[in-house]
Amino acid sequence: METPENNSGYESAEKLILRWDSTASEEGRERMIFGTDRQEADVYLQAVDEIQRTLFSASISDCSHNVDADDQSKVNTTIQIAMARLEDEFRNILIIHTSALEIDSLFDSSTSFSSSTPTHHELEDDEDCISDDSGSSRNNLLQLHHCESSDSSTYRTSSSIREVDLMPAEAICDLQAIAMRMIAAGYLRECIQVYGSVRKSSVDSSFRKLGIEKLSIGDVQKLQWEALEGKIRRWIRAARVCVRILFASEKKLCEQIFDCVGTDIDDACFMETVKGPAIQLFNFAEAISISRRSPEKLFKILDLHDALMELLPDIEAVFDSKSSDSIRVQAAEILSRLAEAARGILSEFENAVLREPSRVPVPGGTIHPLTRYVMNYISLISDYKQTLIDLIMLKPSTGSRYSGDPSTPDMEFTELEGKTPLALHLIWIIVVLQFNLDGKSKHYRDVSLAHLFMMNNVHYIVQKVKGSPELREMTGDNCLRKLTGKFRQAATSYQRATWVSVLYCLRDEGLHVSGSFSSGVSKTVLRERFKTFNAMFEEVHRTQSMWLIPDGQLREELRISISEKLLPAYRSFLGRFRSHIESGKHPENYIKYSAEDLETAVLDFFEGYPAS
Repeated sequence: METPENNSGYESAEKLILRWDSTASEEGRERMIFGTDRQEADVYLQAVDEIQRTLFSASISDCSHNVDADDQSKVNTTIQIAMARLEDEFRNILIIHTSALEIDSLFDSSTSFSSSTPTHHELEDDEDCISDDSGSSRNNLLQLHHCESSDSSTYRTSSSIREVDLMPAEAICDLQAIAMRMIAAGYLRECIQVYGSVRKSSVDSSFRKLGIEKLSIGDVQKLQWEALEGKIRRWIRAARVCVRILFASEKKLCEQIFDCVGTDIDDACFMETVKGPAIQLFNFAEAISISRRSPEKLFKILDLHDALMELLPDIEAVFDSKSSDSIRVQAAEILSRLAEAARGILSEFENAVLREPSRVPVPGGTIHPLTRYVMNYISLISDYKQTLIDLIMLKPSTGSRYSGDPSTPDMEFTELEGKTPLALHLIWIIVVLQFNLDGKSKHYRDVSLAHLFMMNNVHYIVQKVKGSPELREMTGDNCLRKLTGKFRQAATSYQRATWVSVLYCLRDEGLHVSGSFSSGVSKTVLRERFKTFNAMFEEVHRTQSMWLIPDGQLREELRISISEKLLPAYRSFLGRFRSHIESGKHPENYIKYSAEDLETAVLDFFEGYPAS
């Protein structure tokens, strides 16, 4: 072997390496080689190559015991100095070419990405930075760069992923050149650590701009739900940017620098950069998935589920290596727990509706707050139909057959064959709501008001079903017909409970004394009939003007129905017996109202405030 002392190439290389030794040279401390004089950078790389060739030759000679120990030590020291310098240069290139991403523009484009496979023109531009000097030691990177550029990885063709260039091509070429030499000299770990520390700082900076906070699972679970709702909205937007742009672009940069340098080195650098931020990102969703369940959380949990389900193919594409298994597994497990949380909340909601304990009747028989809450809730559920159809695979467990339990409604599912499990759950919730409302109606002392209460509430249910195409489609026309029949039956029961006794005063029976029909009317009984009718109508008018039917059309329909029964009966009775009263004393004490007066009075009914 030719010793270093007799090798003029080695001596020149060693001299150059020592010149740039930052621990011994002022020039080495004050200047960086790369980024100033391109030729100077190439010359330095050639010197490193010469030292590495000498080291390799020395290693072979050492096996034959033909190399001096001092020469071996001298070469080792020189390569260590060179590697320390290259590490500094590597770090510096990474730092000076790390620029902040335009977060606002990323938000705008995060749902409309196009493939970012390089065009032919872009490849030509990339070649320019490599082939300035055909004799350059960086020229041997041309093949490596083509290896990266021609790669058509599956994730890069995804329409949802948009990679952005994090560094200029010239800087990437320099980083490739340095990485090759560091790895060849056995400095792989140092190379990965430097790369990871600089790029992770960049990712952390982007996280801060995206509003992703460093919260542990415990921190998230301590927050009030109102605060978490806003954070969930921001997380969904940020997660799309992180997975589809930020992480994908970091992966691309790793591939550009390391893909053809060595096996799995690009994956190692990628995970060194993004594993911590990725875990931080997904810990938030995990905390939500295992938090205490309550009905108000369902829709944000479904939003999270949908967002993560949408992102899962992109997560699997970006984190596709064996070293990133843990990220893919974490995302899939969170998705599963979010699904389980949604199913659990729906089941608990059904039970909460059944057991809702309020016993104080709502004034005026109007719509109960529970009815509004439940129907608005299941209307929102129907908006998530596709998600929940996939999640809800089982029929509701309670009330699936006639149980005979007075605390549980009966429902026979055989008549609902063909319905999806989600549709059955929604129908079951409506059945449970009606069952609860029926129990609440019994707390009214006035039977008429109890029927009016049921009419109002079931009518509200019908209107909410009709008003939601998704809910109407899922529950079906048969369910809607049953509901409509139920509120109409309640309206009929109200009229019977209120007006049968009133109209009973206007009957002929009991007015005629035995004997002549034409003149055998008992004026005493007739006067009592009019007095009783007046008193009963006035009481109904006084009380039922304070009752409330919130729906204007239903209110008008019920008034018309009342008038159609009341006014003809009163006109007929008045026509037949008016003369008997007017022929006596003080007829105004008995005939207090004309038919028109009654018609006007009926218009006061169900307004929710006392009539004048």
